[in-house]
Amino acid sequence: MATQMFEARGHAAIYQKYRFAPGKELQRTILTYLQEKRITAAELVLDVGCGSGQGTRFLAEHFKKVVGMDISKAQIQEAKEGLSMPNVSYLVCPAEELPFKDASVDLLTSFTAAHWFDTDGFMREVQRVVRPGGCVAISTYTLDMRLRYGECSENLTQGFREFWDLLLKHSHHRIKLVLEDYKEIFEALPFPDKQRITDIFDTIPMTVAGVVGYLESSSPYQTFMKSDPEAAKSLLQEAEKRMLEVMGVSSRETPVELWSLQWPSAHSAPLMLSSCWTALKGLGSRTSTGPIALWRT
Repeated sequence: MATQMFEARGHAAIYQKYRFAPGKELQRTILTYLQEKRITAAELVLDVGCGSGQGTRFLAEHFKKVVGMDISKAQIQEAKEGLSMPNVSYLVCPAEELPFKDASVDLLTSFTAAHWFDTDGFMREVQRVVRPGGCVAISTYTLDMRLRYGECSENLTQGFREFWDLLLKHSHHRIKLVLEDYKEIFEALPFPDKQRITDIFDTIPMTVAGVVGYLESSSPYQTFMKSDPEAAKSLLQEAEKRMLEVMGVSSRETPVELWSLQWPSAHSAPLMLSSCWTALKGLGSRTSTGPIALWRT
């Protein structure tokens, strides 16, 4: 079964507030791939591990019917209470037990979630539900992120990474799949026609408060909170204080850019794209924003 790390309602609310939608370059890469594979008129799209719906809403802008699914009731509740779209619905269910008929799905996606799934169980369901000629897109953001604010960008990024490194000491063992660029997940894809893209980067407009909130929304921070609440809160306070000092500002609403880097390196994350053909039972794949994988069945 999938690893459950986002069950608390308070955590889900923070996730909804501070997690960002797939970046524009990642969106463009996925949509271009789907156009090449002629999947733009998809009837049914599944967003697996949808969290509070950031990626689901992006898909709803382009496709007729989108279903967001997550094992966390709290995350799905947040998604339902968010921006309402008439062609979107949400279900609470694990990635390893998708409640859809065989060969009924045109496009299956997973944004920054596949590392929490039981890989073998999820891939069996991918192979079962995606129709011949359908596509799969799996992505994650790299942990190699940078902050940009004028001439202090390098110092700002250095501080941000130091705080990330402290949080990663509290990370679940499955985070290693992200650190390893989703290579294991890509290799597990049951289709020969697949691509991995690792050279995409996106610029995400944020604020100091948003960056600190992003840290707070992470699973390592939530684990840290459970073991030592005072130390965890102190770390966030220190992160905000240091950012403001380096930037030379006093307002936590000061804009700053978060750069998520995706290129072939030890810290890049991939996009995997795949398409499924009846003869090959294959998916075509690319990687981005961390790794992204696209497949065509």
